[in-house]
Amino acid sequence: MTKTTNHTTSGRGPADHEVRDQIVKAATEHFRLYGFEKTAVSDLAKAIGFSKAYIYKFFESKQAIGELICANCLREIEADIRAAVDGAARPPEKLRRMFKAAVESSLRLFFEDRKLYDIAAAAATERWAAVRAYEERIAVMLQDILRQGRESEDFERKTPLDETAMAIYLVMRPYLNPLLLQHSQEHADEAPAQLSSLVLRSLSP
Repeated sequence: MTKTTNHTTSGRGPADHEVRDQIVKAATEHFRLYGFEKTAVSDLAKAIGFSKAYIYKFFESKQAIGELICANCLREIEADIRAAVDGAARPPEKLRRMFKAAVESSLRLFFEDRKLYDIAAAAATERWAAVRAYEERIAVMLQDILRQGRESEDFERKTPLDETAMAIYLVMRPYLNPLLLQHSQEHADEAPAQLSSLVLRSLSP
């Protein structure tokens, strides 16, 4: 697959946005049925009644369509994590809930919509922009919890914040990264509680 950047088009009117939505909807259904690799742009064009050339006016490649769908999936996982974190009062519980929600939401995508999960796995393999942006936002969320924990004196303050955040992120990454999750799912039931407990002990002041 060819790497793409800046795949969205700005300055389009409502009608054009409606067409983009039609393309994304058709692509999502095709990817669910046949998978990302086996779906061609010509298949999408036929399903919507457009020409391939017309679709390329809105998306420069199939990957650009896939990346938007991938971004939507990752945004759903991120929203679940955010809701879980925001539902806790103190930083230690926020961290526990972050671990738990990350695993549960990622596994839900894995088991319930495997074809779309395959897009996310391909995106992780090739480091699509949607995946990099998702990982950066999760890292920022984690660092914010750590900062709150230091301010409330729940967490130690000696280790540099960025070093602590990176270490914890590496612990979480097998359950956040779609490519790695498929190799970690056998431990998914017990992993959130065990890993978060281990991390919290290391953060004790």
